[in-house]
Amino acid sequence: MPKFEKHIFVCGNQRPPGHPRGCCDPAAQKELQVLFKQKLAERGLKGKVRANHSGCLDQCEHGPTVVVYPDAVWYGGVQRGDVEEIVTSHILGGKPVERLMIADECLNTVSCPHKNAEGAKK
Repeated sequence: MPKFEKHIFVCGNQRPPGHPRGCCDPAAQKELQVLFKQKLAERGLKGKVRANHSGCLDQCEHGPTVVVYPDAVWYGGVQRGDVEEIVTSHILGGKPVERLMIADECLNTVSCPHKNAEGAKK
């Protein structure tokens, strides 16, 4: 099998209810990852693009979090309704969905404009 053109990592981290950082998959259902796999298959991308369930991507305050490699595009606040747009615009069209992108200055930082003392999501 040839190597994948892209990998989509979907955070599946879980924390107790009320945790200040939040979590990306509170129901532990892998809903986003399953939906990405479904949409990729519908578009004939199975074997070309892989949607993986991942552990914590450490962007909890921006969650649910998804990252697309090798593009290194990070998405935050991803909901079921955003999956089709990400697949169509970014994966097929090569144009990342800007409204969902986590700003570079917010990645892997202790603080950013979207984080506060309570760990609120953007």
